[in-house]
Amino acid sequence: MTTPPLPRDPSPDARPGSAFLLLEDGRRFDGIELGAAGVAIGEVVFNTSMTGYQEVLTDPSYAGQLVTMTYPLVGNYGTNEEDVESDRPRVAGFVVREAARLPSSWRSRETLGDYLRGNGIVGIREIDTRALTRHIRSEGAMRGAIAPGHTAAEELLAGVLAHPVMEGLDLACGVSTDRRYVVPAAGRELYHVAAFDFGVKASSPRMLSERGCRVTVLPAEAGTADVLALDPDGLFLSNGPGDPAAVERVAGTILEVAELGIPVFGICLGHQLISRAFGAETFKLPFGHHGGNHPVMNHDRRTVEITSQNHGFAVMGGEADEVPGAPALRVTHSNLYDGTVAGVSHITLPVMAVQYHPEASPGPHDSRYLFDEFATMMSGGGRGDP
Repeated sequence: MTTPPLPRDPSPDARPGSAFLLLEDGRRFDGIELGAAGVAIGEVVFNTSMTGYQEVLTDPSYAGQLVTMTYPLVGNYGTNEEDVESDRPRVAGFVVREAARLPSSWRSRETLGDYLRGNGIVGIREIDTRALTRHIRSEGAMRGAIAPGHTAAEELLAGVLAHPVMEGLDLACGVSTDRRYVVPAAGRELYHVAAFDFGVKASSPRMLSERGCRVTVLPAEAGTADVLALDPDGLFLSNGPGDPAAVERVAGTILEVAELGIPVFGICLGHQLISRAFGAETFKLPFGHHGGNHPVMNHDRRTVEITSQNHGFAVMGGEADEVPGAPALRVTHSNLYDGTVAGVSHITLPVMAVQYHPEASPGPHDSRYLFDEFATMMSGGGRGDP
């Protein structure tokens, strides 16, 4: 790919607060600073959700990415202490068309800009997000940087090109907990679930807790012995950032636990890791699936779910419900946008996984039955009737 010539640098007296987004292919978008001042580098992706920007910001799966919101007005209901999926924003940077200056919500505690600034997140506003999204859809997700307007474009581009690409990156360890912790069951305890934290969103343990599960959350580096020492009724593998091929260490644990008959449930990165453990391959999507409006066909129920998705890699599919390289798995769900594998289950073992977020609420409750199915598996009843 030939890199087009860079636009000339702005003059030293560039207007205060000016900023620009520079992509690795040289495409430049000028705008105004939002949030913290400085330079942010990462993979540029876009999210099509109309609301939920604070959940997006705090989703650990977005580690290492500059997230562009396609909806033109962001921040209209401000930010609060409740709508978070982790302890702080995890995005590398944030890109919006317009940031609301006066949020309107009784729950709001501060504006979007103040929230980003207080958490050290570099952002940019007043850029043509429609043109940026169309460019990424055409050319694919790519590295980029947000920088103040006075930054030398040539030096910034060199930094972007030196930044690691997403393929081969293990980012899960950087967002995982460093020590185990327990989320108690809400009400009477029925099951004990061991959960790998590869970048888990707070909603997932909460959903399990609401179904009578005490959840012991383990660091991404935990092994089979750590899981079995808990004598769990089930194993949950969370979402997370990066390339699943770089997190091969967990494959042995998945196989050993499953072969003992302990139910296993994975979402997003967990779905990819389960599939790879049984022999499937994964690949990098051109621009990923990021948003709350992805239709997914459940082949068992013959129903369509509106799902929330956030992933840049997918499991390699095959003919009908087959998973190439993994004859013991079958496809249970398919993405109706591009036909990619959106869910699998094991033919004989109590293992299931989906390539989306059933704990999120785009449907708003289309996919929560999956947590019920996991509970049914732990009770010894299989996946339940379709």
